[in-house]
This record gives sequence, C-alpha cells and structure tokens, in this order.
Amino acid sequence: MVEKINASDAMIKVLEDWGIRSIYGLPGGSFDSTMNALYNRRDTIKYVQVRHEEVGALAASGEAKITGRIAAVFGSAGPGAVHLLNGLYDAQYDHVPVLALVGQVPTAAMNTNYFQEMNENPMFADVSVYNRTVMTAEQMPHVVDEAIREAYKYNGVAVVTIPKDLGWTPIDDVYVSSANLYQKPIMPEPDLDRVDEAIDILTTAKHPLIYVGQGALGAGEDIIAFSEKLHIPIVTTALAKGIIPDSYKANMGSAGRVASKPGVETARAADAVLYLGSDFPFQAYFINPDAKYIQVDIDSSKLGRRHYVDVAILADAKKTIKAMLDRSDAVPTTPWYEAALANKKNWSDWVTSFEDDAETPLRVEPVFKQINDMATDDAIFQVDVGNVTINGMRYLNTDKGQRFTTSGWYATMGYALPAAIGAQSEYPDRQVWSISGDGGFTMVMQDVITQVKYHMPIINVVLTNKSLGFIEAEQDDTKQPHSGVDLADADFGAAATAMGAKGYTVRTLDELKAAFADIKNQHGPVVIDVKISDLRPIPVEQLVLDDKTQDPQAVADFKKLYHAESLVPLRQLLEDAGEK
Repeated sequence: MVEKINASDAMIKVLEDWGIRSIYGLPGGSFDSTMNALYNRRDTIKYVQVRHEEVGALAASGEAKITGRIAAVFGSAGPGAVHLLNGLYDAQYDHVPVLALVGQVPTAAMNTNYFQEMNENPMFADVSVYNRTVMTAEQMPHVVDEAIREAYKYNGVAVVTIPKDLGWTPIDDVYVSSANLYQKPIMPEPDLDRVDEAIDILTTAKHPLIYVGQGALGAGEDIIAFSEKLHIPIVTTALAKGIIPDSYKANMGSAGRVASKPGVETARAADAVLYLGSDFPFQAYFINPDAKYIQVDIDSSKLGRRHYVDVAILADAKKTIKAMLDRSDAVPTTPWYEAALANKKNWSDWVTSFEDDAETPLRVEPVFKQINDMATDDAIFQVDVGNVTINGMRYLNTDKGQRFTTSGWYATMGYALPAAIGAQSEYPDRQVWSISGDGGFTMVMQDVITQVKYHMPIINVVLTNKSLGFIEAEQDDTKQPHSGVDLADADFGAAATAMGAKGYTVRTLDELKAAFADIKNQHGPVVIDVKISDLRPIPVEQLVLDDKTQDPQAVADFKKLYHAESLVPLRQLLEDAGEK
C-alpha cells in the first residue's frame, strides 16, 4: 500500500533533495500548510524567521551569492508576497538562483475578491525566470522541482505560488526529484583562432589591460600568470572583488565611482582591453571608445552590448585565459606596466597613511584597518550600498580567501545585514560581517533580533555620517542644494543592546580599538556604531591632480580637500617610467 503525505511535506522533501538547508520567511495565514510541513521537517531543513520578508529575500540572495547554490525564501499572500520583490530583484540583477514560495488563498476563494487575495503571477513576471501557480496538490513537488531546475538553468529567480488548501491535501508519497540528475553546464571552449587574434592585439598594444568580471571566478591564478607573462595590469569589477588578491601588485582595483584611482586611470588610458566575463554597465564612461576590445563571455547576447568589439569569444573565461596563457610568448616589461605598478603602490601608500588617524569625527580608514586586522582567512564581508560600497571596495582586504558581496547591479540599500544572515545561516562556523551606512542599516535594523534569536555571531559595523552621502555627492556634482539627504542620528549601539545584541557606540580612535578588542570575547551578534566624518570619499572618477594638464588652483583645492598631496597622476608616472 502506497503511503500518503501532505503535498506541502512532499514539496519540502524536494527542497531538501536539492541541498536547500535553510528557508527564510515570515508566516501568514495563507502559508499555514507549508509552515506545518516545515515544522514536520524541522530536523532536515532549518526555518529562519525574519521580521520582514524583504530581509528574507535578501538573506536568500546573499546566501546564494556566497555558495553559488540555490537558496529559498517565502512570503504569504498579498503584503508578504509584495515585500519579497526587493530581494528577488537583487538576486535577478546579480544572476544568482533563488526559489520563492508564495502563499495564496484557498482555491475555493480564488477569483472572489477574498481577503488578501491578489493575482500574484503578473507581479512576479518581470523578476522571475519561472513563475507558476500550483493547480493541484499532486503537482506541488513536481512544480517546485521544475522551478529549481529553471532557476539553475538561468541563474535567476523561480516563483511558485501555492493555494493554501492544496498543501494540506494528502497525496501518494512516490515523487522522486530530479536533483540527483543535475549537472553543471559544460562551459564552451574558445575558438583558438580568435584566441590568437586576441593575443596579437594585446601584444601589439601600447597600453593593454585585463578587465576581470565575476564570470572569471576560479581563474585568478591563470589571470595573474598571463598578466605577468605579457606585463599587463588588471582591473576588476566590484562583483569580481577577490578573484585577484587586492594586494597583488598589478591589481589596479576597479574603475567607476565605486573604484580606486589606479583602476580609473588605467582603464581610461588603455588602448586594448581583454574583457573577461562581465557586463559592466559604465564602460562608456571609463573605457576609451577607440580602444581595441576583446570580449569573452558565455552569453552571446552580451557580446558587443557595451563597446565595439574587435574579437568576440563565446567561451568560458577560465578556459579562454588558460588557452591565452599557453599560446602566448612572454614579452618584456613596458613603461605602461611599470607606471601601473607605481600607481598601485602610490595609492596603497596613500590609503595606509590614514589608518591610524585619530581626528574626529573619524575617517573610515581606521575602521577598515580594525576590520582587516580581525578578519579571518575565510571571512565573509556583506557590504551595503552607498559610500560604504566605495569604502568597502577600496579598503577591505580579500587576499586569503575572504569573500565580498554587495548588491552590485540592483544596488539596494539595506542589503548587508540580511545578506549576512544568509551567509551565517549557511556557514555557522565562518566569521561573517555586515558593513552598512546609517541609511541602509536603519532600513533593516529590526532584524538584529533575528541574529539574536538564532545566536548568529555576526559582526555588524555601521558607518554613521548622518547623511545619504552617496546621493549628497551627486547633488553636489549637479550644483543643487542638498535635499532629503540629511539623516537624524541615533545611538545604534544602544538600540542593538536593547534588541539583545552587544552594542557599541564609537566616536574616537581609542574607543574604536577598545570595541574591536572587546568583541573578540563575544559569542553572539554585535553592532559597532562608528560616528564618522561626512567627508566625501575621494571621487576617483573626477580626479583633479595634474597641474600640468588641469587648472593649478583647482588642483591645489582638490588636494587640500581630500588630503591628496601625495597622490601622483598617471601622466607623471608614465613619464617617470620612460614613456614617450
């Protein structure tokens, strides 16, 4: 005789087969049948109760970014479903697989204008790669199995809407998921003729550059070897931070606003670019439109999207760079390469010169020095959006296997704290940081309680400047009055303590060092609220440093404002290296 099982329990078994170990969400009446299944399966899947569905969706996205595997979240009918959208869009924009289970009123009440009933499928149409409403109880495990396959296929969001009554319905316990059949896609091999064309462009260029995106994950050693063999500097996107060690001599950092001085200057001066596995949207502002351009991507729809392409290679970035390394001949160093190394060193020396600065309000460099000194070799940094993204990209070290994520393309404030919950849930024994500005932190700070409830030893750092600093800078650039960017201050350390965490409020360098010394002895979540200066991070996208090519008074004013007297423009470094 075939045993019976409630349809929701059968569905949760499918999640377990696919390796989903946690699911985030907040119960609602329309989700009761699935909550019952989660209770029944509590020994095999962990339910993490968040205080807002947006936090659950961002936690799932943050987990998926760290693991590379599918993560799961749920919301109840109506408002619970709507609250999921922000986190689901973050997953969609940064191309990670997430499964969202959405409650619906019972089938008998559907299409009757019932309490909290809404037509949910259209709402999720844009954010999802798969979006279905279950029609029978027997379908539930099958539909979820299909949803997970589609999420993996397209690295996107799959949404399954579940009428409440179907989950309670007993069905035959015979469904076998397809999880054991799943295989990672076979990445395309590069066309070797195109590889040779690309090598020829790079070796004949005067200012070649390697631009690394997240599609090059796992190729770091070969990229470094190729860089050293042909003496080519490297720039990375924000999402690729950590693929190349931050301290590596030829890693210039990133180009753009969330970037470094050597990254911007090198990108703008390049006359040939090898673009590996990225769709960086701001290329028009930071890459010479006349530069020779080699693009490597596994998605042909991205080839030529951002720049005229001289050589397009539809292939895996790792396989391509390995082929280029094997098929190229070593070339001697050049003034371009030596100037790039000098630029990186000059920038690094400038950054470290502020690490023990005791001025108040505090600069951010001493804060990041404390973070880097305490970070373990496998630490996970979940970084919010705004000036904190700029500072995280510039000052966090990811040299020893540390991981860095942010809301890269969607760029939603409030990302870091939920993403840290997702990372800590999946990796309870790893050190996890959330690093936020006061704007982003106050959007989601209630879920410090979630960290407390589940004894998550997350280190939450809040950089409080009483301003939406990133937007304030944009208003300055457009010569408009500040509007809506000033933030009322609060004691976030005390607020965290009231929620059950260990809270610190820091205003001086000594208090900063004392707080970091003390958290070494803490075993639960901590919140360190650091009151920092509202000085704009040096705008590397609009540097005014060269009094030979720019107005000398403007240069003097810029250097004085940003304490940038020791920064050397790339033009001078090229001359010093002997370029004519």
